[in-house]
Amino acid sequence: MHTAYISHSLCREHDAGPWHPEAPARLAAIEDHLIATGLDPLLRHYEAPQATREQLLRVHDAAYLDALDLRSPEHGVIHVDPDTAMNPLTLEAARHAAGAAVRAVDLVLAGEVQNAFCGVRPPGHHAERRRAMGFCFYNNVAVGAAHALASGQVQRVAIVDFDVHHGNGTEEIFHHSEQVLFCSSFQHPFYPYTDLNFRAPNVVHAPIPAGLGGEAFRVAVDEAWLPALARFAPQMLFISAGFDGHRDDEMSQLCLTEDDYAWATRVLHALAAEHADGRIVSVLEGGYDLPALARSVRAHLDVLLS
Repeated sequence: MHTAYISHSLCREHDAGPWHPEAPARLAAIEDHLIATGLDPLLRHYEAPQATREQLLRVHDAAYLDALDLRSPEHGVIHVDPDTAMNPLTLEAARHAAGAAVRAVDLVLAGEVQNAFCGVRPPGHHAERRRAMGFCFYNNVAVGAAHALASGQVQRVAIVDFDVHHGNGTEEIFHHSEQVLFCSSFQHPFYPYTDLNFRAPNVVHAPIPAGLGGEAFRVAVDEAWLPALARFAPQMLFISAGFDGHRDDEMSQLCLTEDDYAWATRVLHALAAEHADGRIVSVLEGGYDLPALARSVRAHLDVLLS
């Protein structure tokens, strides 16, 4: 079976300013590394469509979508919060990023590929139903998960998020859903300063203190995620694949390596094989040290291709 790589050229046109860490060079670094290491020809490449308004409305309010459209600038860069900025092409890029997750779901459910990776930006997991934040506008992985459920081909999906920042938007959209299990590991305390006293039966938090490395991350996955995932037995697995916990990434202090990301991917790959006929859709989130990001994505894809 095959692994899809889904992206769109407009994902490089979103630009929040010259000093912003969520930069167009992120995708160039990934794609150049895949070519240089010989992995690129092993992937099936697809162009991401734009998510439709109907697909976005499954996870975002209409008034929020309208407000974003009204704020989109004709030129220059405007900020929707101190961290999150858009230029004239941002929302078009964001619709392609969300559309990549939709295309990935369709390809996997049709059996055209076994799994898929969406190499897209802007990222999505901080975007809530009614709010853009944390570099995110539309919640890409949530759009994909909702599309899978709307297809009627699956009734239970799990979303696992190993970005160094908690996926607050994904949690806010799906908390208390009986069809979605959300598992998130993240540095804590850290942005977005999640209240860990919040409890929902379908949410699994795995907070990790700053300064710890791969061993703590692996314990969190083994002890927090895997029992919950086995009980839930998802019919499709989504990954919010953020690589900003890498020890070379100045965004965080978790000290992970590409070996840790490969290990987590192998664990999730095995779980998907057992419960979900191997069906995985992975969506890029964070990762801001360009060499570390490129190596980590390559390690992730190596496992998805296996």
